[in-house]
Amino acid sequence: MSPLNVTATRCEALFVSAIQDSDEPSAEQVRAAVLRAIRDYGVRNCVARVAQEFGDHPDAAVARMRWARDEIQRAYTPKSRGWSTRTTPHLMAASALPPVKAA
Repeated sequence: MSPLNVTATRCEALFVSAIQDSDEPSAEQVRAAVLRAIRDYGVRNCVARVAQEFGDHPDAAVARMRWARDEIQRAYTPKSRGWSTRTTPHLMAASALPPVKAA
């Protein structure tokens, strides 16, 4: 998945999460909400929920997506994480790898 797609997926997941901008979430809370939304709804259902909100409440959806994009940018910067995304494997990716076979 390209970095743009990962960022878009994170934005959509945060958009459909229960966190509100008035909560003023920390970067850690944002990352946890993204993982929870993806786990609970799946990527496709996050996209579907975003589309429904844009159809039902376009003005509110635009403001929420703008907030989500800002929060994702802040929560997933190397500075906020304390490491480089280029050198550290993603925690969820490790669980998708096949088990190591003994030589």
